[in-house]
Amino acid sequence: MIARNASLAGAASALVRRDLQLVWRRRSDVLQPALFAVLVVVLFALALGAEDQLLPKVASAVLWLAVLLAGLLSLDGLFRGDAEDGSLEQWMLAPVPLPWLVLVRTAMHWATTAVPLLVATPLLGQLLALPSSQLPVLMASLALGTPLLSLIGAVIAALTVGMKRSGILVALLALPLYVPVLVFGAGSVVAASQGLDPNGALLLLGAGLVASLLLAPLAAAAALRIALN
Repeated sequence: MIARNASLAGAASALVRRDLQLVWRRRSDVLQPALFAVLVVVLFALALGAEDQLLPKVASAVLWLAVLLAGLLSLDGLFRGDAEDGSLEQWMLAPVPLPWLVLVRTAMHWATTAVPLLVATPLLGQLLALPSSQLPVLMASLALGTPLLSLIGAVIAALTVGMKRSGILVALLALPLYVPVLVFGAGSVVAASQGLDPNGALLLLGAGLVASLLLAPLAAAAALRIALN
């Protein structure tokens, strides 16, 4: 058991190091989703700048939408680079479960796309005149919802990894599954702004996250095996 745990930790560490090296080499590509999200927020702020009463009401929805689209922008490349350079075949032959490697890669996708936006959310919220009382609920919903989006997206990316020019297809498949997360995430902030209890929506996001942690890596691993056969 100790040797197996060491093998899992070693494989995860090696994959994380490799991904960090690729992130450093492709800094401009990695920054594109975050810059796109910031651009969406800035455009909404400029478009509704004269509407002092409307901007705070839509601030949480705009921030959630920006984060969702930023993650969707980089979703097609989640496994595609590994498929093109033969790394996925090495994953199949690795002495560790394939779902474990999928989970580590998905965590890296979340860390490189969502975490920078989570850090910038307070500043972006000020740009959209988000009331400070709503910020804790917004941060909690994003902390629960963004990894859920990455896990759902991993399954979609695995299903389409063998297809060429599948960017539009990935968006068409992912968006219907992303809508409930968006509704509960932004809805929790709206409920808090109306004096209602946001815990129900947050608990649903948490339940979805737990279920996705258990099921999404298995589903994505099965899709990758099918794509490579």
